[in-house]
Amino acid sequence: MKLIRTIAMLVAGLGLALATPATAQDIDYPDTYAQDRAEIEDLMARYLFAMDYGDIDSYVATFTEDGSIEFASGTFTGHAEIREAVSRFKESIRQFYTTEDGEPAALRHVLLQSVVRVEGDRAWSTSLWMEMANDGPGDSFKMGTFGIYEDELERSNGRWLFSRRVVLNEFIDGRESGPDNPVRNVDAAAAAWLMQQE
Repeated sequence: MKLIRTIAMLVAGLGLALATPATAQDIDYPDTYAQDRAEIEDLMARYLFAMDYGDIDSYVATFTEDGSIEFASGTFTGHAEIREAVSRFKESIRQFYTTEDGEPAALRHVLLQSVVRVEGDRAWSTSLWMEMANDGPGDSFKMGTFGIYEDELERSNGRWLFSRRVVLNEFIDGRESGPDNPVRNVDAAAAAWLMQQE
């Protein structure tokens, strides 16, 4: 996976230097794209509902057996590590988001827009997310943080699952998405994978 990411970044860098940005017209969408995208967007929504409602089993089930997630606190690979990491996250987040009486606030993540690239049983995506909680004055909802998801996905036993998810946080130094269009990374990762298949 690290080799693929390194190659993708090199290709992305070369693309930034030599090419104009990819447009939707440049992508050859497969005939099954609408179905694949619907299933991938459903997976993304299930991930967020599972996280916000503390359904750890459903959260872990959105990843392949050897899938990984990278937060600001580290990278966690495989279902056991992911389960432990998200359980710790759910407990620690209660310390940051509280109502006026000190109770844990209701944290809700929102997925805004996503670009999804599908090549056979592999897919790549980048999405903008934000989170809100009722920790404002009078327990009103306020926007807390926001960032980017960078995803690699695989179709496993007929179902799309995350094989790798990177959570970037625009408000943390070193975890921001950077100044360049993150969609370029999606196209570069797909191009690198396609080159490996030749």
